Amino acid sequence: MLLAEIEIRHSRAVAPTRRVALGDLWLPADPAPGFGGILLAGIVAAHLGAIDAETLADLVRLLADLEDGGRLAQPQLRHRFQTDVHGLDRSRHKLVGLGEALSFELDDHGKPVPQILGAVYAAARLHSAARPVVFHTIRRALQWDGGTGPDLVAFLTDPSARPMAWRRYPTDERWARRVLGFGPDGEPGEEAVRRRFRRLVRDAHPDHGGARVGAGERIVELTEARRILLG
Repeated sequence: MLLAEIEIRHSRAVAPTRRVALGDLWLPADPAPGFGGILLAGIVAAHLGAIDAETLADLVRLLADLEDGGRLAQPQLRHRFQTDVHGLDRSRHKLVGLGEALSFELDDHGKPVPQILGAVYAAARLHSAARPVVFHTIRRALQWDGGTGPDLVAFLTDPSARPMAWRRYPTDERWARRVLGFGPDGEPGEEAVRRRFRRLVRDAHPDHGGARVGAGERIVELTEARRILLG
């Protein structure tokens, strides 16, 4: 049974341009994240291993900007997002169900960055009530390091699950406050956490003086600390 589907349009492999658009979408997200949100997070998780630390840093910042709902300058992640789909290739991704089991059917012929961009731009189109939970699920997907089988489905559908590679990280709020540079006591407000997170991600980006070695892990660590403090 088809549960969610997205068509991502992107420049053909032989084209010199880097363009991304959205085609047909069916992304149920009620109750959030819904099957649509799980599919979008699965697309991000599936393609994350193919991007470098600089692109990851740009992606983390883009997620924050899209969730805030502001207008974005183009291009983002070196790709221009547009509405015109003329001349663009297409990739179709699906979440399907067989009984109670869910599985991803992901089109793997396209390059990774357009697939990730299509997923996060689609998330920004969802109803305002669903967007925070869907973006939270996508940020969880940034922690994934593995395949796209049942383990990924279980990780994205169970808020308490953690991928194997992340079990070495503490999960309490004291650790999260320390990572984001807050004191050991007190509870920083939501806006303070968001501002500190944005600044530290910018500082970790190699384009802003951050070390290239370890930048990706640092950025994802910051993302996990943000998740813990904002819930």
